[in-house]
Amino acid sequence: MKDTTLKTKICWGILGCGNVTEVKSGPAYQNTEGFEVVAVMRRDEAKAADYAKRHGVAKYYSDADALINDTEVDAVYIATPPDSHKYYALKVAAVGKPCCIEKPMAPNHEESLEIINAFEDKGLPLFVAYYRRSLPRFLQVKEWLDANKIGEVRHIRWFLGKPPNAIDLSGEYNWRTDAKVAPAGYFDDLASHGLDLFAFLLGDFENASGVALNQQELYTAKDAITGHWLHKNGITGSGTWNFGTQQREDSVEIFGSGGKISFSVFEDTDVVLKNEEGEKRLFIEHPKHVQQFHVENLKADLLEGQGHPSTGKTALHTSWVMDSILGNL
Repeated sequence: MKDTTLKTKICWGILGCGNVTEVKSGPAYQNTEGFEVVAVMRRDEAKAADYAKRHGVAKYYSDADALINDTEVDAVYIATPPDSHKYYALKVAAVGKPCCIEKPMAPNHEESLEIINAFEDKGLPLFVAYYRRSLPRFLQVKEWLDANKIGEVRHIRWFLGKPPNAIDLSGEYNWRTDAKVAPAGYFDDLASHGLDLFAFLLGDFENASGVALNQQELYTAKDAITGHWLHKNGITGSGTWNFGTQQREDSVEIFGSGGKISFSVFEDTDVVLKNEEGEKRLFIEHPKHVQQFHVENLKADLLEGQGHPSTGKTALHTSWVMDSILGNL
């Protein structure tokens, strides 16, 4: 195992340099002082070469093992579809390197637990890219909650609906709606962000349950899920995620004894505080590279020992919540 705490610079390798790494994450690793992306991998060698050229990365591979075992790579960011996360993560753990995995950590809680155990057995740092825990917009919500701006928190409610897109309607293959890759489809991809954020804002969940079905039969994954839960501190919660509605809607409301906070998990909207003092609206812009603060927090953890809000342990809890709502536990 490499002791990254003694380093002043960490060289990263990226497995799966697809769309998510183009703007959201890849440049954030390159822009963060103390980090450098030295290698990328994609099974299509031509696409890997093109990515490396456009982003100024020295090396590219079409073989994952070659990148993972590259002695110049200190840490690995796994940005492949979730059904391959465990396969690659166990290889990274075996060679003793820190790792950050795209969300969700794995398609289910069981595989997430296997990943956690592999890294814990070797004492290796493990992170998951639930970057909303690091974004100023949602830190503002947490600040209001911690300052009791809405009194005692009673309940949180989230509705996320969107119409089927052109790919859904065409029947064209999409790994995000393939039950073998993402059993609950867009719920796996999208709801995980919000549920993880709720655990960060309101504390861990005590229990959760729900119903999940395929209403439209456009693809093999589930497309309609409703859940309810209880946080360990007594706050109740409910959520509905439906991917066959007429229009897109993304609305979160946190109700307290003295007010309400409203925001969107995905839409670019204000965070709103309503209490006895009136209504306060704030628009807090996300950075161009939305994972920038998440990656800077990786640096603070690995090079400065300051800790990170999104670890393998916190992501494992989110996997448990997801599987509980889907009735898989």
